[in-house]
Order: sequence, then structure tokens, then C-alpha cells
Amino acid sequence: MTGPDDRTAARRASRQRRRTAASTRRAPTASRRVHIRARPGPGPAPPDPPKPASGLMELVNGAVGAGTLIAALMFYAGIIHSSSYYAYFRLNVYSLGLALPQVTIWSLRLVTMDVLIALALLALVPRAQELLAVLRLPPAALARVRRAARAVVRLNPVIVAAGVVLMVLWPYVQPYGWAAPLLVAAGLVLGQSRTANPAAPPHGWWRKGLPVAVAGLCVVWVIALLAGQLGRQDARAAADRLVSRTAVVVLSTERLSIRGPGIIAEDLGRTVRYRYRYSGLRLLIERDRRYYVLPLGWQKRTDATYVIDDDDTVRIELLPGTQPPRQ
Repeated sequence: MTGPDDRTAARRASRQRRRTAASTRRAPTASRRVHIRARPGPGPAPPDPPKPASGLMELVNGAVGAGTLIAALMFYAGIIHSSSYYAYFRLNVYSLGLALPQVTIWSLRLVTMDVLIALALLALVPRAQELLAVLRLPPAALARVRRAARAVVRLNPVIVAAGVVLMVLWPYVQPYGWAAPLLVAAGLVLGQSRTANPAAPPHGWWRKGLPVAVAGLCVVWVIALLAGQLGRQDARAAADRLVSRTAVVVLSTERLSIRGPGIIAEDLGRTVRYRYRYSGLRLLIERDRRYYVLPLGWQKRTDATYVIDDDDTVRIELLPGTQPPRQ
């Protein structure tokens, strides 16, 4: 028989085996808890985006860009104007050696009142909505103006086609040939607006890049045509008022081949160093001790432009031209 002590020892041994088994079952769980990896925390904060340029810097950058473009266009217009002007008198402007400041000053002749008015109106186009609001037009009149503007914008293909037709009729539209590239440029620019493309704005080289490039070329062409036309007009006006330009008297030790309707050639005798005297000339321009002169009554079709070098055998005298009587 088993005594109480034996039963007590058996119960103790059973409890010990259960504790050992329980600790064996919990050990993997404890091991898994030890090897669990912590989730990575948030990384370093991204750098702050660059701050936009201030309003003053944007204004300066815009002014510099616009000024550079205007200066380049003015120089180009000055070259075209002076080329047309001197070509009227059978001179090549590049042989005169004109400096950049002089060409730029020539270009200022293109800044007429008509040009200033056109530029002012062009600058108001982006602010047309605000301008109409300031004018406080009646709602009906405002609606009519907007409908008319949208109709004009939608007719941009017709405007381009009209410019192309004028190019085909080029000999018959002079001296208003500059209107042809102007219409083409205006139609192409209007074709890039949202009104002309309500579904989707134009993008890509074919629908946006090419029209903008062609419009820019047409604008440069317009400037060249207007500058050349104004240069020829100024040259004709200078020829008509030739008598009022600076008078030139040429004294030479040798006889010169200078002839013309208004030239007076005199022989002052052998006792005078500069024996031959020529008057009745007017100064066109002087460059590098070289005088370009025209005789009074100069005609483009028949008369010559004389080039006289100021050397030891020649003396040049400059006198005031004939001035109109004061009123």
C-alpha cells in the first residue's frame, strides 16, 4: 500500500513535470518576441522647395528680357532702314562703316506716332476684360463686344488665308505688302488662344511650336518691310530738300571730273595752290575723312553720287545750306 508520504511526493513530481512542460511550450514564444524587428521610423524630412523669386526680381527679369528683345529688333530695323536709305543714293551701308550707336539712333526714326499707338493698343489686348469692366458698358453692349471678339478669334484660319492671298498678289498690293505677313502672324497667334481651341489647348511641335515660329518670322518680316519702306521715303524726302543740307565746296590742286546740273566749276589761276573750285554740292554723309556729296538738282535716274577723299590735294569747306525763309 502506498502511504500518504508517497502520494504527496507523487503529486509534487506531477506538478513539477507540468511546470517543466509549460515552460518548454512558452520558450519559442519568448524567442519569437525577442527576434521581432521594429518597423523603421520616418526618414529625414525632405529639403524645403526653392522659394519663388520675389515680385521685384520677376519684374527685373521681365524688363531685362523685353529690353534685350526690343534692342535687337531696333538694331535690325536700323540696319534695314539705313540700307534702304543709302541704297537710294547707290551706296552700300556696310561700306560706310556705321557704328552700333549710329544704327540704333537711325532706328528711332521708326518710332512714329502711328507705331506708338499700335503698340499701346497691342499692350491693352491681354487686359481687354478689365478695360471693358472699367468702361462700365451696359450688359447688352458688353455681350455684343465679347461675341464679336470670339467670332474674330474663331476666324483665324480665314485671316491666315487672307494673308496668303495678299502674298500671291504681292506686286499689286504695294506699298501695303507688309499687311500680308501681318495678317498671317495675327491669324496664327489667334489660333493659339483658348477661344479658338475650346476642347483642348494646342500642344506639340506641329500645333504649337511651328505656328509660333512662323508667326515670329512674319513679325520680323513686317519690321523689315516697314523699315525699308520708311528708309526709301526718307531718302526721297532728303533728295527733294537737298538745297537745305550742308553745302560742300571742294578745292583741289588738280582738275576733278565732277559734273552735274547745279555744279559750278571755277579755275582760280596758277598762282593759287588749290586752283580748282567746285561748288553747288550738298553733303550726304561723311565717314573717315571721306565725303559723299550730291549735286544740286540731283536725280536718281541720271545723276551720280560723288565720293571725295580728303587728302593733301583736296580741301573741303562746309557751309550752311539754303534755309527756307522764316515766317
